[in-house]
Amino acid sequence: MSITQNKVVSMSYVLTDKQGQVLDQADKQQPFMYLHGHQNIIPTLEAALVDKKVGDTLKVSIPAAQAYGEHSAELVQPVPREAFAGVPDEHLVVGSHLQAQTDEGVRVVTIAAVDDQNITIDGNHPMAGLDLNFDVTVVGIRDASPEEIAHGHVHTPGMHAH
Repeated sequence: MSITQNKVVSMSYVLTDKQGQVLDQADKQQPFMYLHGHQNIIPTLEAALVDKKVGDTLKVSIPAAQAYGEHSAELVQPVPREAFAGVPDEHLVVGSHLQAQTDEGVRVVTIAAVDDQNITIDGNHPMAGLDLNFDVTVVGIRDASPEEIAHGHVHTPGMHAH
């Protein structure tokens, strides 16, 4: 069986930046799973996986613009501290993630800086601006269930239906 539309793919991988620093990884015992053809992973990586089989390995380098985009200074902005009146102070620390209502809907933002007057938030994806290098091994492929196809993502054991 090879990777095509509506296949559930399990893969191990190591993700590094251009300096070789490990950013993320999944091993064969706890592989990453996704539903192929449903925009669940970076499109360039998904395209590189087409027709691969269990045991195949590949290295894929993806420039920032084709991964999570370039870092945008417009998405970093100070917000008056009083806008966070209901949020406990222990949640308002650099590196914390919050949900913010934007014109495009709810967006996860990262707290980039904190001072007495403002909380500076960053709406960029944490990997924005990074060129990414994937070292992937395909560890499993199966047909997706009709429910997975209808929902557009993998259902793992113990996952509640929605």
